[in-house]
Amino acid sequence: MPQGKPVVVPDDGLTTAQRRNQPLLMVNTGDGKGKSTAAFGLAIRAWNQGWDVGVFQFVKSAKWRIGEQTVLERLGELHAETGEGGPVEWHKMGSGWSWSRKAGEAEDHARDAAEGWAEVKRRIAEERHDLYVLDEFTYPMQWGWVDVDDVVSTLTHRPGRQYVVVTGRRAHPALVEAADLVTEMTKVKHQMDRGQKGQKGIEW
Repeated sequence: MPQGKPVVVPDDGLTTAQRRNQPLLMVNTGDGKGKSTAAFGLAIRAWNQGWDVGVFQFVKSAKWRIGEQTVLERLGELHAETGEGGPVEWHKMGSGWSWSRKAGEAEDHARDAAEGWAEVKRRIAEERHDLYVLDEFTYPMQWGWVDVDDVVSTLTHRPGRQYVVVTGRRAHPALVEAADLVTEMTKVKHQMDRGQKGQKGIEW
């Protein structure tokens, strides 16, 4: 895409502005670092444009609070206080979804993933958010916790102008095929390969 111009201009009867504003289904996949990081950067840009942002973390423990969560929730508070940016919601599955307030004893992760996806489907039908970050959502698809065909159909036929970004390794081929923008993160080197654990400010 040299100089920000598309290589091909389709004969679809749309103006440049109409084509530019079509909502996207995006996938960040691959074995390299940065899939979620890129999605959260996208969420920050969306907030700056006044978009309503919904983040749904499908795998990470609810006890692990990553830095991006603090930043985005604070931006949501700033919106509520001043009107700047847009609203932000952050939900994670780790000890039961934040809307269900379930206790953290041994839960059925497959059930929780299905519950989370059902809630995302409801919100998509209601056109609740402008941007959905479905973090590590490739894994419930891979493990059979949610139905791949249902996911692809729902995301492909979502109403209105709703953007979706899905992160995680080994994205299902059907999701990749349906997506408008797919980025594969390729690992060249990682400090953990030499025994160096994650660091504050880098991994969280």
